[in-house]
Amino acid sequence: MPHSWQDTSLPAEARADELLALMTLEEKLAQLYSVWPGSETEEGEDVAPLQHEVAEAVDLDGLLPHGLGQLTRPFGTAPVDPAEGAATLARTQARITAANRFGIPALVHEECLTGFTAWRATVFPTPLAWGASFDPPLVERAAGQIGGSMRSVGIHQGLSPVLDVVRDARWGRTEESIGEDPYLVATVGTAYVRGLESAGIVATLKHFAGYSASRGARNHAPASIGPRELAEVILPPFEMALRDGGARSVMHSYNDVDGVPSAANPWLLTELLRERWGFTGTVVADYFGVSFLELAHRVADSPGRAAALALAAGVDVELPAVRCYGTPLRDAVRAGEVPERLVDRAVRRVLTQKCELGLLDPDWSPEPTALTTPPVDLDPPAMRAVARQLAEESVVLLANDGDVLPLAPAARIAVVGPLADDPAAMLGCYTFPRHVGIEHPDMPMGVEVPTLLAALRAELPDARISHAEGCAAPGPAPAAPAGSGSAGAAALTAESRLAQAARMAADAEVCVAVLGDRSGLFGRGTSGEGCDAADLELPGEQGALLDTLLATGTPVVLVLLTGRPYALGRWSGLLAGAVQAFFPGEEGGPAVAGVLGGRVSPSGRLPVSVPYAPGGQPWTYLQPPLGHLSGASTVDPTPLFAFGHGLTYTTFVWEHPVADAAEVATDGETTVRLTVRNTGDRAGTEVVQLYLHDPVARTARPVARLVSYTRVPLEPGQSAEVHFTFHADLAAYPVDQDGTRIVEPGALELRLASSSAEADVRHTVPLTLTGPERRVDHRRRLVCEARVK
Repeated sequence: MPHSWQDTSLPAEARADELLALMTLEEKLAQLYSVWPGSETEEGEDVAPLQHEVAEAVDLDGLLPHGLGQLTRPFGTAPVDPAEGAATLARTQARITAANRFGIPALVHEECLTGFTAWRATVFPTPLAWGASFDPPLVERAAGQIGGSMRSVGIHQGLSPVLDVVRDARWGRTEESIGEDPYLVATVGTAYVRGLESAGIVATLKHFAGYSASRGARNHAPASIGPRELAEVILPPFEMALRDGGARSVMHSYNDVDGVPSAANPWLLTELLRERWGFTGTVVADYFGVSFLELAHRVADSPGRAAALALAAGVDVELPAVRCYGTPLRDAVRAGEVPERLVDRAVRRVLTQKCELGLLDPDWSPEPTALTTPPVDLDPPAMRAVARQLAEESVVLLANDGDVLPLAPAARIAVVGPLADDPAAMLGCYTFPRHVGIEHPDMPMGVEVPTLLAALRAELPDARISHAEGCAAPGPAPAAPAGSGSAGAAALTAESRLAQAARMAADAEVCVAVLGDRSGLFGRGTSGEGCDAADLELPGEQGALLDTLLATGTPVVLVLLTGRPYALGRWSGLLAGAVQAFFPGEEGGPAVAGVLGGRVSPSGRLPVSVPYAPGGQPWTYLQPPLGHLSGASTVDPTPLFAFGHGLTYTTFVWEHPVADAAEVATDGETTVRLTVRNTGDRAGTEVVQLYLHDPVARTARPVARLVSYTRVPLEPGQSAEVHFTFHADLAAYPVDQDGTRIVEPGALELRLASSSAEADVRHTVPLTLTGPERRVDHRRRLVCEARVK
């Protein structure tokens, strides 16, 4: 007969309380940590910070009788066949449940930043490409597929999305972020959460909070931000993803803000997150984050003290392995140094979530659905199709100054660059091939990743395409899978490579220069976690290569495959065209080739500004007047290409802007209408962006900030009406150090624009807020709904 805590008719919280009352201290603590099979014996490089220095061997047989809270990355630690991995996980879960007296299985988590981080799983574009698509519904669809594939093999929690707003693009994890604007990050990130949660996967928001605002853009460095910047830029994506997306987990960040590490910050993890915002899910540690309170932040002198600080602050689960929340925390509780009620608080949250996932139901089975309906395919055609669409929509046409793009079908084309024939150029640092597979060079990549060279040859079969590397690939160059790269390239000297590329370009009608990043971890790439940049110059010898190609006189189209924007002002006005793609995934080659050849009409928009010069950073468009060019400084921060910029192969006109009401109460709303017409001779997609300008405010405000946007696909000659429903809450801003937001009466300006640059404002709509000043909180209206009719 089932126990009361197995009664599915009871609320999850009640069932959790029933079970909690029966547990010993050791059994409670076992629910608050994870084990990471294979992490201690794996001989490769770290895939988590200081993995091989911090990870300790565990006695699994000694732990399991007490139970186990989580299981870390059974698919994402080493290459494993999906079917074999699912079967092994099922056996492991059976072992875990058989060993503890309540039969509680582990909650299993994996990374899913660019798709399920597993061998042979679809590799989607990196989050910066999600932002470039400006297409939340498509991102939600992709996340639903990713979540479905994870759930089918027995995974319960995904450590994604990253909601850190980019503050300085030198930060290596820029590629993992969605963009430099909090509204874009919030809406796209929330869509990803909805998709993941709709598939039954617990979405984990990271990194909470301030991680991307680190000093000098250095990974793990302290964040020098004030309470207003925290409230207005850093926190809104988390608010929206929790309230509107339904995320059930949050991961603390590694950094400190004003000297307080996030993992030991009760204001952040309890007062704000739970008491003010009403979050009821679990807070999990970023990998080894609890230990780092002792080993890195030096705010604790032992694992037990680190555990005490984290638990009191509100960290419920220690990931990825047990070090602090095991014996050290047990001893601290028994010594009276940590109240057992804090343990109970965390365990109650964990058990409630396990109830919600069905892990405490009497009919729960360790066998996942994928094993009941073989074969196990983590890269089916339907997922590749969505990955292709997302890649295509994320490609940004930065410039098109010559009569070159789209490329002529029968042109003589020199494809030059160290990344042109390298599949790694499509992949970010959290893709399985770059995150784990790189340590297994003898294993096949697991998924097909066409290079841009191969994709161009397929896209333009009548073109005469030649290829040269031109220079060495940026960053370290680990062994590549058989068949990738250009034969004989390694034998060429730097000088001969450059000369070969110049001759090839001179003999061509057009040169396509394919440059950018090679992702990696902790210094093993030019972009990625722990791969921060000193400046925003193109890495390695690529700038010199581009200079050489331009000197030939052949029109040059620059294609960038990167994880961050790079300074391009040195070549402003010299290029025939420029295309930006942010690690577009396994279908990125055909997507970029489709844009170059004209099959795909480019519709991506920049989620981050492209600087003119590397000295103009750190900078984002969210600047008050003194943050822009002025006579007070000799440094011009104006970007070459602004946030939101992107060209198409057709033309659009924006007509008849009007607001339903010119005056709106401070608690009211109005609808702004605009007609968009395709006046060109081919189909295309316009991205209409709505910015708010507040002329006079109590604090220094950004000159403009994004409050809505929408994609408008149109056939030649077709038009559509765009409606934005603007609520006065969207004009709220923080006025004190407690983050209190107000909506104040006065004049506003709504700007309909094709980018954040003032020169790209197509129309302005004046608006006056009337009535009393209002205070608003996290329940304020967060979204300006956009509709296309």
